[in-house]
Amino acid sequence: MEALVSGLMLIGLFFLLTGTLGLLRLHDVYARMHATTKSTTFGVAGVLLAALFHLRFLNLSSGLKEILILGFLFLTAPVGAHMIARAAYRAGVELWQGGVVDEFKEWNEKQ
Repeated sequence: MEALVSGLMLIGLFFLLTGTLGLLRLHDVYARMHATTKSTTFGVAGVLLAALFHLRFLNLSSGLKEILILGFLFLTAPVGAHMIARAAYRAGVELWQGGVVDEFKEWNEKQ
C-alpha cells in the first residue's frame, strides 16, 4: 500500500512540477493556460488519490469528500481555463508571434 501511495504522490508531484515549468517556459497566455490547467488537474488528482489510499477509506465521509473534490476539479478546471482564455482573446491579448494558426480568428470571421 505504501508503494501505491508513494507512486501516486510522485505522479501528482511530477504533473505539478511540469505545470510550473510550462508556466515559466511557454510563450503566451494561451499556452500557459493549457499547461497549467492540465497539469494542475492531474497533479491534484494524484495527490488526492494518494491521500485517499493512505487513509484507507477511514470512513465514508472522508473518501466521499475526496472523490467529490476530484469530480468538481475535473469539471470546473477546464471550463474555467476556457473562460479565462476566451476573455483574454476578446480583450485583445496577442498570440505568440511563432504561432502559425489562429483558429478562433478564422471562426470569428465566418460569423
